[in-house]
Amino acid sequence: MKCIFLKHMALSMLSASLVVGSLTACVPLVLGGAAAGGSLVATDRRTSGAQLEDEGIELRGSSRLRSSLAERGHVNLTSYNRQVLLTGEVPTAQDKQMVEQLISRVENVATVVNELAVSGSSSLTQRSADTLVTGRVKAQLIDAPDLFSNAFKVVSERGTTYLMGRVTQREADRATNVVRGTPGVQKVVRVLEIITEEELARLLPTPSKPQPAAPKPETN
Repeated sequence: MKCIFLKHMALSMLSASLVVGSLTACVPLVLGGAAAGGSLVATDRRTSGAQLEDEGIELRGSSRLRSSLAERGHVNLTSYNRQVLLTGEVPTAQDKQMVEQLISRVENVATVVNELAVSGSSSLTQRSADTLVTGRVKAQLIDAPDLFSNAFKVVSERGTTYLMGRVTQREADRATNVVRGTPGVQKVVRVLEIITEEELARLLPTPSKPQPAAPKPETN
């Protein structure tokens, strides 16, 4: 049994190494905070506490929507730095207002941006098209050499692409131009928190200084 377990463990490690190897061929190589041949890469600009709060907001909010709205609509809830974006479709204006009030009462929610449409639910074909557009937009942001792609959260709904994140005005304008040129994007809506260039500089990781080489031992 021990021999079989070790053999299984070795195969698992080999599989993992193959996956990592294949990913390295597709993902830009990060060197000193920049991606070779692609977009700049940075850590999440939210605090770790805000990230946990956003996850909790999405879980609790989705649970309340299932209880209150049931099958009477199609609602997507996205939280970034305690700002909640509501997209999708509901059958009546009363439902739209009810959903906003419901989510605004979720713990830790600061603001709600209600982009729900009063209409029938979108088709599976339309949702698949939105997913494809989101993938294209993310790829375009990654390819932009002067943008931190991880600073943006992308949501697409019925041809409209929403950008969320904590970015400077320069980054917001540049990203908007990039997204507008993406096939399938009909409209861009910015749900962004604008920060200053000084705030951005404080958020970026400080490049590590090279350590001096150890002196060589003297030889007689």
